Amino acid sequence: MKFIVSSSVLLKQLSAINGVITTNPVLPILENFLFVIENGNLTITASDLQTFMVTELEVEAKENGSVTVPARILLETLKNLPEQPVTFSIDESSYTVEISSDNGRYKLSGESAVDFPKKPPVSDAYNVDMSSEVLGAAINNTIFATSNDELRPAMTGVFVKLDDTNITFVATDGHRLVRYRRVDVSSDSGTSIIIPRKALNLLKSTLPSDNTNVSVEFNLSHAIFRFNTVQIFCRLIDERFPDYENVIPQNNTNHMSINRMELLGSLRRISIYANKTTHQVRLKITGSELQISAEDLDFSNEANERLTCEHNGEDIEIGFNAKFLVEMLNNISSKEIALQLSAPNKAGLIVPAEKDSNEDILMLVMPVMLNNYV
Repeated sequence: MKFIVSSSVLLKQLSAINGVITTNPVLPILENFLFVIENGNLTITASDLQTFMVTELEVEAKENGSVTVPARILLETLKNLPEQPVTFSIDESSYTVEISSDNGRYKLSGESAVDFPKKPPVSDAYNVDMSSEVLGAAINNTIFATSNDELRPAMTGVFVKLDDTNITFVATDGHRLVRYRRVDVSSDSGTSIIIPRKALNLLKSTLPSDNTNVSVEFNLSHAIFRFNTVQIFCRLIDERFPDYENVIPQNNTNHMSINRMELLGSLRRISIYANKTTHQVRLKITGSELQISAEDLDFSNEANERLTCEHNGEDIEIGFNAKFLVEMLNNISSKEIALQLSAPNKAGLIVPAEKDSNEDILMLVMPVMLNNYV
């Protein structure tokens, strides 16, 4: 089996799907790319068993065939080759792969394609289309709030609920929650799924920045994302997602509006002086003034700043984890944000003041109980 392909074109396609390959895979063959040639079309697959990434490109080939090629050594070779046509010659009895270029010849030891795991069929699937811009925004606005706790697998992914009027993405780690809703995407399937964080990270890094259409097929166990020449197959998380709607407080009598960048800058400075375990900062709102303070009693460090804000409601003092607030504010693009509070022991809501007419973003953060220092 032999084929000719541009070194830079092949490198671009391999780099797009390489992220799925892990350093210590369950099966040694998963350190390889699967190459399949049919009628001058090269299909390349990478997998970690839970997720498959597939890409296609046209090559110059007279015969069909398949082989698996070591991913790391192939990528390193192509990265260090100047742009040129390269010829791959595969010995189908020993699975030796020889790459010929203007610079020289390189031999790799491949393996039989028969041993490479097959991607699962997605039968009885629902289908929904959305733009790469919408899907990218949904991932960026939620993925940071997913949990790393493998004992609560449902929280390690993003919950997606499809309705006939909107699509909702939700992520939570038990300390914070993000709900991102779009009204320009809908499906009458009424289905909900949980997409693993790794698959979403792979999507995030490969989604095109222009407004490319992304086709999503899913059933109760698997989902497929298709765009341009790339396909991502992933196993869904088969767990019950927490009842997030009941966690969101409805009667928030305290509303504070403030410049996002001013608040973010202040929190970054004050958090330097917070306790390194709790990252606790104290927000004290009195009238149109917000006082942010923190102290680390172990090292006698303390800091406080005052900011001007717009405030409706009674004076309130509440503690939060500064890391969570900073991360949330970093993931909002609005110039102004609203902080909605009800009581010092109830969750606070962060809502952007300006947003796209098709989207609705709500971020919830649980409070940290304050020590009684003055």
